Amino acid sequence: MKMNLLLLVDLLVLAIFLVGIARFRSPRAARSGNIGVALAVLAAIVISVSQNPLHSLVIVALALAAGSAAGWYISRGVNMTQIPALVAFQNGAGGLAAAIVSAVELARQTPGTSCVVEGSAVLGLVVGAITFGGSAVAGGKLAMLLRQAPVQLAKHNWYLAAAAAVMVALTAALLTGNSAWAAGLTAGLFGVAGLFGVATAIRVGGADMPVLISWLNALSGVAASFCGIVVQNRMVIACGATVAASGLILTHAMCRAMNRHLGAILTGSTVRHAQDASPPAESVPQDAAQTAAASEPAAAPAGTPLSRAVAAVQDAQRVIIIPGYGMALAHAQFAVVNVANRLCQLGKDVKFAIHPIAGRMPGHMHVLLAEADADPDLLFDLPEINGEFPATDLVLIVGACDVVNPAAIRVEGTPISGMPILAAHEAGQVVVCNLDDQPGYSGVHNPLYDNPKTILLLGDAQATVSELLQALN
Repeated sequence: MKMNLLLLVDLLVLAIFLVGIARFRSPRAARSGNIGVALAVLAAIVISVSQNPLHSLVIVALALAAGSAAGWYISRGVNMTQIPALVAFQNGAGGLAAAIVSAVELARQTPGTSCVVEGSAVLGLVVGAITFGGSAVAGGKLAMLLRQAPVQLAKHNWYLAAAAAVMVALTAALLTGNSAWAAGLTAGLFGVAGLFGVATAIRVGGADMPVLISWLNALSGVAASFCGIVVQNRMVIACGATVAASGLILTHAMCRAMNRHLGAILTGSTVRHAQDASPPAESVPQDAAQTAAASEPAAAPAGTPLSRAVAAVQDAQRVIIIPGYGMALAHAQFAVVNVANRLCQLGKDVKFAIHPIAGRMPGHMHVLLAEADADPDLLFDLPEINGEFPATDLVLIVGACDVVNPAAIRVEGTPISGMPILAAHEAGQVVVCNLDDQPGYSGVHNPLYDNPKTILLLGDAQATVSELLQALN
């Protein structure tokens, strides 16, 4: 009877967990979904602790209190721009926790321990360490502490193959060798697996970072599930498997949206040198309007960029706003939403176009705009809105470059070649509020900046968008 009751409680907690995750699909429901998931996780912790004999309840309580306080303190001081780095840190912390639990359980195993439990402990240690190493690099890149560009070492794949071979050898020695060497073998396996994670992550560049983040999220769930097998707790297994499954689904969706293969990203097959990324000008086909303009003497546009941008916005009836990571860096999301609201007041048809990698983690732009109270009904993903650009009078780009770069669909051999983009170049006019006209993270020159129908409002995005808003009021 008691076992049936515990099973029912576990299923109830897991149901709340899944319902909370399902609510993440809507910006309006995401807040309540997040609270539901947090409560479900707290209940799972309490249930898991209560089902196991404790030598010191005080130590467990202090550990829970310390972890909760640290998480709250770190999170409350993080702004939206730093959220991707925080997520990477959390993935790494989850992997490290799984590796520590696995290592402790390995040290406690007796000769009669089930091979399933022992094997799960080793896999939990390896996957957890890989997650920790990869997340440390991802977090460093996202926090601007490490170089953003991919790092490709000479014979990089050979190093990874050698590390994998060493991990297999250490695993075999750990499972079959003398227990006197167990501590050293465990430490060695953790170190090599961590280096494997580091070596894998360093050759993933900023443009592919959302895929790496979602993949590491899946790995942290896999490591947690292995830990659940080791400690024989079905709640930990189920929650870890749920995180792993959702992470893998998201990884697949991100790869499909970018027209990439996960293997190509993780093996560095998409890496190109910056000098190879900028094709000769004649290799980039020009728009018809640009070609016609090139055949005539160029006339200097009348008025300042701001006055021309204001006139273009006032004349436009259908407007699409494209936010990018530069908007996050400039903290310009509130000004952008105010511009959208003002345009709606003027009777214009306004929509936001969100590229899957417009940020440094999946859904980053949606969260930023939700923070600024943007109308969720105005947010559209790439597949939903890309066909509307030819009929759009004006596109307002704020802090985006690679996701609107026509070179991705026109030029071969660049880091973004083949990646679907938001077709801003097909609109009647384009206003760009970027810091400068330099290439984005990919290092590929954006020919949209050279198009005669493009108006560049260069400088801090928050300032330029605010000036645009003031002129419209």
